[in-house]
Amino acid sequence: MNFELSEEQDMLREASRDLLSDRAPIEHVRAWTDRDEDVDPEVWRLTADLGWPGLALPEEYGGAGQGLVELALVAEEMGRALGRGPFAPTAIVGRALSAGSPELRAEVLPELATGSGWATWAFAEPHAPWSLDGVHATARTDRDAIVLDGVKTAVQDAGGARWLLVTARHDGVPASFLVDRAALGVTVRRQHVLDLTRSFYEVRFEGVRVTRERHLAASPDEIQQLLDEASVLRCADALGVMERMLELTVEHTKSRVQFGKPIGTFQAVKHQCADMALLVHGARAATAYAAMAADAGADDADRAACAAASYVSQGAGEVAARALQLHGGIGFTWEHDLHLLLRRARADSVLYGDAAVHRDRLCTLLRRSPASA
Repeated sequence: MNFELSEEQDMLREASRDLLSDRAPIEHVRAWTDRDEDVDPEVWRLTADLGWPGLALPEEYGGAGQGLVELALVAEEMGRALGRGPFAPTAIVGRALSAGSPELRAEVLPELATGSGWATWAFAEPHAPWSLDGVHATARTDRDAIVLDGVKTAVQDAGGARWLLVTARHDGVPASFLVDRAALGVTVRRQHVLDLTRSFYEVRFEGVRVTRERHLAASPDEIQQLLDEASVLRCADALGVMERMLELTVEHTKSRVQFGKPIGTFQAVKHQCADMALLVHGARAATAYAAMAADAGADDADRAACAAASYVSQGAGEVAARALQLHGGIGFTWEHDLHLLLRRARADSVLYGDAAVHRDRLCTLLRRSPASA
């Protein structure tokens, strides 16, 4: 595969970085850590003007018809800038709606494309793995409707979402349903989490009724594919965080003087920075390949997603640990920006499954692969 960006992709990355640095700098990020809102409406409007919400949606619904690679480029810049907002979850729900009816797509996708409403995925459940085996919420047919019951956790930006994509077991099989956030029986509670740059919620479904048309015709394999794509976007976000931590660390080692010279001149410190750089380069290669494999429909797309997710989950934590060690105590003070990056890196290391979850699935996929026979 050719890992070089096209001219259009490079322009997308530059425009995204410019927007975030100009309208959502670190001072803006800090100012929003204590607010209840999921997103700054002005920044979200600007991202919508740039085409982010509809980036991967079909052109017939107001989207740009791009792929996971383009989504990953924006997600990387979001991570680098510690950007907040429902870009990634909305993108994932938009891709999920390819399994919806034409009427449902016509109703929802134009709204998502313009950014006038956003969506999020209610998948994970308390004390359960971030996998299809961890889905215990139920969906039962009741005459002309489907009734949902269950509890979801770590649902990003659910407080202001217009739509919730809910994964539940229907006749014992994982299935997807699109639920109106304002539906009777939906309860949303803000969660206090380590990551201060994003908003996460617990969402309860108690006898929530949805019409049969809101039942997406997605098989368990297609839901797993969506989970893989969400993991790739999480990897891209973590990659941006890792890059920024490396930059801050190198800057610090050049300016921090000990024993009459910058600590960056010491061999042991150089080794630590070199190890961080290797982890960042590895994360970039794994994430880029996984995104490209998904867009190409490659046979190993699922394995590439697992490999990237497991590598980045562990790598983000290792880069964070080295960055903190080289910064010393100042790195975890409120006054320094590094602690916000540390928090986001830790959150990214578990979202959509930690390294153990993805390694376990990767082993299963490798055993099933004809090449391993």
